[in-house]
Amino acid sequence: MTTRLGIDAGDARIGVAINQGSLCLPIETLQTSENSAKEISHIATSRAVEAVYVGLPLSLSGGLTLSSHKAISLAKRIQEQGLTVRMIDERLTTKSAQARFHQAGKNTKKSKGQIDSAAAAIILEFAIASEKDGNLAGKTLEEIHE
Repeated sequence: MTTRLGIDAGDARIGVAINQGSLCLPIETLQTSENSAKEISHIATSRAVEAVYVGLPLSLSGGLTLSSHKAISLAKRIQEQGLTVRMIDERLTTKSAQARFHQAGKNTKKSKGQIDSAAAAIILEFAIASEKDGNLAGKTLEEIHE
């Protein structure tokens, strides 16, 4: 199976996850900055990643939000680094990650960075489960209408 990254982009932090076969693992949380796309590119290159799935935070009705536009902007900057990027609907992934931490008895307020990378793993799990016949899941940046 090919190696993929999952990205959960936020205002303060960016969660990063990678797959090992069908297992998706949180690996890192980056501070959001102007260099975020380059940092993600470095991670992807050093781990021979073939595709990057960036979570697209849509409203519950499916529309684009301010957070959506920020995620799209990051995805464009990652793509400019020469990587294949796909956008994945990520509604409620952070809530799911928080619930997993809560169920494990962890304090969610003290685990924000870990929750971000766990949300990235959930995005990646969904993307890999959605890949069909060798085709990448989600949408290309060209298919998203801002």
